[in-house]
Amino acid sequence: MKVIVCGAGQVGFHIAQHLSRENNDVTVIDQSPELVRRISDTLDVQGVIGHASRPDVLERAGTADADMIIAVTAADESNMVACQVAHSLFGVPTKIARIRAQAYLQPMWANLFSREHMPIDVIISPEIEVARAIQRRLTVPGAFEMIPLVGGKVKLLGVRCGKACPLVNTPLRQINQLFPDLSITVIGIVRDGVFMVPDADSQMLPGDSVYFVADAEKQDRAMAAFGHDEQEARRLVIFGGGNIGLFLAEELELSESKLNVKLIEWDGERASLCASRLKKTMVIQGDVLDTQIMDEANVAMTETIIAVTNDDENNILSSLLAKREGAQRAITLINKGEYESLIGSLGIDVVVDPRNITVSTIIQHVRRGRIHSVHTLGEGFGELIEAEALETSPMVGKPLKEADLPEGMVIGAVVRGDEVISPRGNTIILAKDRVVVFATSDIITQVEKMFSVQLEYF
Repeated sequence: MKVIVCGAGQVGFHIAQHLSRENNDVTVIDQSPELVRRISDTLDVQGVIGHASRPDVLERAGTADADMIIAVTAADESNMVACQVAHSLFGVPTKIARIRAQAYLQPMWANLFSREHMPIDVIISPEIEVARAIQRRLTVPGAFEMIPLVGGKVKLLGVRCGKACPLVNTPLRQINQLFPDLSITVIGIVRDGVFMVPDADSQMLPGDSVYFVADAEKQDRAMAAFGHDEQEARRLVIFGGGNIGLFLAEELELSESKLNVKLIEWDGERASLCASRLKKTMVIQGDVLDTQIMDEANVAMTETIIAVTNDDENNILSSLLAKREGAQRAITLINKGEYESLIGSLGIDVVVDPRNITVSTIIQHVRRGRIHSVHTLGEGFGELIEAEALETSPMVGKPLKEADLPEGMVIGAVVRGDEVISPRGNTIILAKDRVVVFATSDIITQVEKMFSVQLEYF
């Protein structure tokens, strides 16, 4: 597949990295010679210097025979025009654009992006996606990651193992014998910053971060088995009234929960805007690093603070300060991947990476056919794939212990109708089953092919 990626920033770089790793023909456009040089030197992609919305630049990039254009430059308008030009002049079949300004995304203007006006097939709003990811994490206290799959029947959960976790120092093969009602599959363990795909003899140790797949109906039992029985927060304070903070507060108000929510915003004008749009949320104008402001927001009695300002350092410091003041849990937005290795030792509970969330959302739309959803895990660990098994798949009709599964692949769950099956060696996958699979980055293409004779992108 030939893909044009407009924008060589962090999101564009990681999209190009994902696609080029799978032997797609990728060309990246950016007006910064330094960014184009970096991406060309680092990845197996072509680089073109220029404005991504200009017809001559798109022509030089080979857009005339492209299957898809993904526009993720820093400017919404450039992304929109690039998709329009790609459609009108070059007939590109699939157009994806990142649009951040919420003014474009109001329901009353939905017709703007119709095929007759500005034909964009998929619109990605990072702020909305991040806010929804945070909202999902709020529903499972104690988990640093939560991804619903197969219509919410299955969930991927990420937890940290403490010294009191009942499951540590136990080979995974014995867990189901000791806890027969648990029905979980551990798909990844992160130890000292290194991601490991476990086998039956692997053990979880105190301090590990563990990713596992569980039946949604047994979520609470699974969390308790890992030593996490925290209650959902009733008092929240949001640090930052930007697009993410405001949208999150609005969504929480719409959820009709009995949450007590406060929002702190530094800029007076922005704080006034937030106050005008929020009906139940108390808006406080002030500095999130000011202890007096924290006292006013009663952070000491707050179960969860959510730091989503536009500054990573601000988010980290305010989270640590809030924890010191007495907040029980901190959810922290961090854009820079370099900081992630520090987070566990600092005491921040949940890190939200907008780059990873945006890339996951886009990659999900790149993969089509029998692939229903894709979610990237961690910093290039691999992908969680939800797919439908076809009759022609080599995985169908035989016990899993007899299937020749590649190293680096773990089947997390099999869903047959309303039944969630925790896979074992004698489990047999049938045609039309929905299968949740984790695959390391180097075998993703191989794993996708196992679900069909021919990988169906389109």
